[in-house]
Amino acid sequence: MAVTPATWTPSSWRGRTALHQPEWPDAAAAEASVERLRALPPLVFAGEARDLQASLGEVAAGRAFLLQAGDCAESFRDFTAVSIREKLKILLQMSVVMIYGSALPLVKVGRIAGQFAKPRSEPVERVGDDELPSFFGHMVNDDAPSPAARTSDPERMVQAYHQSAATLNLLRAFTKGGFADLTQVQMWNQEFVASAPEGQRYEVVAAEIERAISFMRACGIDLVHAPQLHQVDVWTSHEGLVLDYEEGLTRRDSLTGDWYDCSAHMLWIGERTRQPDGAHAEFFAGVHNPLGVKVGPTATPEEILELAEKLNPLRIPGRLTFIVRMGAESLPDALPPILRAVREAEQPVVWACDPMHANIFRTASGIKTRSFDAIMDEVVAFFSVCREEDVWPGGVHLEFTGEDVTECLGGSAAVLEEELTTRYESLCDPRLNARQSLDLAFRVAELMRR
Repeated sequence: MAVTPATWTPSSWRGRTALHQPEWPDAAAAEASVERLRALPPLVFAGEARDLQASLGEVAAGRAFLLQAGDCAESFRDFTAVSIREKLKILLQMSVVMIYGSALPLVKVGRIAGQFAKPRSEPVERVGDDELPSFFGHMVNDDAPSPAARTSDPERMVQAYHQSAATLNLLRAFTKGGFADLTQVQMWNQEFVASAPEGQRYEVVAAEIERAISFMRACGIDLVHAPQLHQVDVWTSHEGLVLDYEEGLTRRDSLTGDWYDCSAHMLWIGERTRQPDGAHAEFFAGVHNPLGVKVGPTATPEEILELAEKLNPLRIPGRLTFIVRMGAESLPDALPPILRAVREAEQPVVWACDPMHANIFRTASGIKTRSFDAIMDEVVAFFSVCREEDVWPGGVHLEFTGEDVTECLGGSAAVLEEELTTRYESLCDPRLNARQSLDLAFRVAELMRR
C-alpha cells in the first residue's frame, strides 16, 4: 500500500529545517559514517514492521493494549547480557500482570536497541566551573565532563548500530529460545522485587497462571505445540532523532519495493521535532514503519491533524500512534479538543500515555526526579479523558529499568528524597525501578478492567 510520496527519497529531509541534529565537526567523516551504515545489513526486516503495524491496528480498534517501555537513554558502557535480561524480565512481568488483569492482548514494544540519542533543552551545560556541550546520547558524544568527550563524533553512529545488532540478537534468543516461556513465569521475579508488596502480589498472579496451565494440560489440551505459551514478540523502537543514522539504515523492501527504516520496528518523532513542515516529519512520511509522535501540552488540534494527514494520509490502522506527554495538571484541559478533532477526522490512531516526560522536577538539592504519584495521576487522567471522549486509551509509554535504582520518588515500597543518591544511574532522565514498574502495571490493569 503506497505511503511514500512520489517525490520522496531517504535524503529528502535535507531540504527542510532539521532541529536538534548533531553538529559534526567534520562533514566528510559524517558522510563516511552514513555510507558505512548504508553498506551494513538491516537491523530489522520489513515483514516484522508490517506484523507490528497489524498488531497496533488491533490497538487502534480497541481490541488490544500497547506497553512501550525501556531506558531513557541506552549506554555504550552498561551493555551486558544481564542488563538486557533484567529489562526483559520486568517487561515480561508487567505484560503478564496487564494481560491477566485485563484479559486483553498486549503489544510489547521496547525502547531498546537504538535509543542512543536525546534532544536537550540547551546546547551547553555547566559542569562545575566549566561550560561544556550538552550530552546528547552516546550516539553523538560521551557523558564524561570534558571538551574532548563532549565533541560530536559520527563514528558513534556505527558503534550504536553494532551495539543495537548485538542487543537484538540477544533479545531474539531470549524471547524465542525458552526464557519467555509462560511456564517460567515465576523465574521472572527479581530477588530485590520478590520481598516487596508488588513482588508478592506478582507471585500470586504467577501461581494462578501456573494452575491454569496445569488445568489445561490435565484437560488434554496440547500445550507443547502452542507457540503463544513458549515465545513472545518484543518489538524495538527509539526516537528517530539523528536523521543521518536513520537515512543510513533505510532500505527498499525486496518484496514490495517500499521504503523501511530498518533501524527499528517502530520509530517516533519527539515533541521538540514534530513540526509538520520540518525535516523529521518529511523523513518519516516516506518510510512504511509504524510511527509514533509525542504530543505535548502546547499542541493544537490543527497541528496534530496536519501531522496525521502527512504521516498517515491513507488512514492505515496501526500506522500512527500519538503518545501524549502533557503532564498530570495540563492533560485534562489540553487533550480533549485534540481527541475530538482526530476522531472526527476518522484517523485510526493509537492513543498512548507517556506520563514520564512532563512530570520531571528538581529537588531542593538539584537532583532531577519524578514522583510516582504524579506519573499515576497523569495515567488516570488519560484514561478518564479518553473514555469521556469515546476514545480507546490504547497504551502507556514508560522509562524504566530492571535494576534496583533510586531515581523516581514514591511507589508502594517508596523511594524517599534522601535515598535518591543511593543508586542514581540514569544517563539523562530518572527511570522507574522494577518495583515501581510492577506497581504501575497492577494499577494500569485495574484501569483497563474498568
